[in-house]
Amino acid sequence: MQLVRDIYAAKRAARKPVISFEFFPPKTDEGDRALLDRTIPALLATRPDYCSVTYGAGGTTRDKTLMIVDRIQREHGLTAVAHLTCVNHTREQVSELLAQIRRLGVRNLLALRGDPPGGGEFQATPGGFEYARQLVELIRAQDGFSIGVAGFPEGHVACREGKVADWGHLKEKIEAGADFVLTQLFFDNADFYAFRDHLTKKLGVKVPLVPGIVPILSATQIKRFTTMCGARIPAALGSRLDELGDDDEAAAKFGIEYAAEQCADLLRSGAPGIHFYTLNKSASTVAVLKRLGLA
Repeated sequence: MQLVRDIYAAKRAARKPVISFEFFPPKTDEGDRALLDRTIPALLATRPDYCSVTYGAGGTTRDKTLMIVDRIQREHGLTAVAHLTCVNHTREQVSELLAQIRRLGVRNLLALRGDPPGGGEFQATPGGFEYARQLVELIRAQDGFSIGVAGFPEGHVACREGKVADWGHLKEKIEAGADFVLTQLFFDNADFYAFRDHLTKKLGVKVPLVPGIVPILSATQIKRFTTMCGARIPAALGSRLDELGDDDEAAAKFGIEYAAEQCADLLRSGAPGIHFYTLNKSASTVAVLKRLGLA
């Protein structure tokens, strides 16, 4: 499997965008079958460059995350990124997990601080990590991995010092060895451009800063998501979602239009690619890529 950093370098040289998808481990066997047998094959028809698989709060989906990553790579031949968090892990446990990941042939990781199970404030595990930067350092000390980290155009919800301070912490993760950055979802491209310009022009960051986009499927669902992660819904978008109410079909149609416009503007403005939060669904993401001429 390719290293993700090499994928971005090759596509940059070819002046083409990198298209990637994110999935989460389902909670049921039926969910597993739907993801692996229907959603992923449908999305593979668009010829993506790689995908990523999330890691449940507190590492609760660790084994399933690795199972899905392994199956995606073995059965579909698509490079997959395994998420890895600091929560409930000592350094020794992470070192053992990295050995397991290596044996599976997985070479790409997204290093995250992570969320504690049940919510609440993050507490470092004794013998573990306080910051994602420290996790990046441990992974980088081992050869053969490409490391991604998360970026927050509006600032991390837990960073009380504000978004500029949070962007400084992101630079620390990059200096520790991160090769690329995937951002949290956002709905106002101006937030991404301010984030990108501060990091590249003021902080000298050179790794790919990749916008994360979610095609809205439901007004109620996206309002819940943004409340949890601290992302902002612009006033005009919020008004439109209020008009759509519980009409999920209309919301999904609108979500395709909105995401396609966002992506087109981002790509025109030099984004190295788009990372789609698929919510384990294929139809909206495929429709967006078709509108962009990238399917």
